[in-house]
This record gives sequence, C-alpha cells and structure tokens, in this order.
Amino acid sequence: MDTTIANLSHLFEQLGLAPAAQDIEQFIATHSLDIKESICDASFWTPSQQAFLQEAISADSHWSELVDQLATRLQK
Repeated sequence: MDTTIANLSHLFEQLGLAPAAQDIEQFIATHSLDIKESICDASFWTPSQQAFLQEAISADSHWSELVDQLATRLQK
C-alpha cells in the first residue's frame, strides 16, 4: 500500500506539469481564476488535465483537497 502523502508537487506531476516548487510558484503567478470560476473550467488546462481535475473533484478522491488548495491559490 502506498502511504505517500500527496502534495502540490505530486498534483503537478499528475497534471503533466513541472513539479518543482519554483515551477509551481511560477505557474500560480502566471495563471489565475476568477472568484466564481471553477478550476475545471479554466482555459489554461488541456482536455486531459480538465478531465483529471473533474474526476478528482467528483470522486472526492485523495486529490480533491489538493485541487481545492490549488484553486484557492489561483483565485486573485
């Protein structure tokens, strides 16, 4: 059984994005969500990234908390 605690780096890896802390901060600095915009509806995701995010949220998987954290950090 995998007991690794997932973090934003792991989420970025799942999304096919660079997982280093400075890459995550750069992504957050250059992308944003409107306060009422769903993270899944953001125009900067690829279709496969959107599908992953939607599945994570709808299945309330272990990724959903990280997706929520990312959405909060993207809201400007």
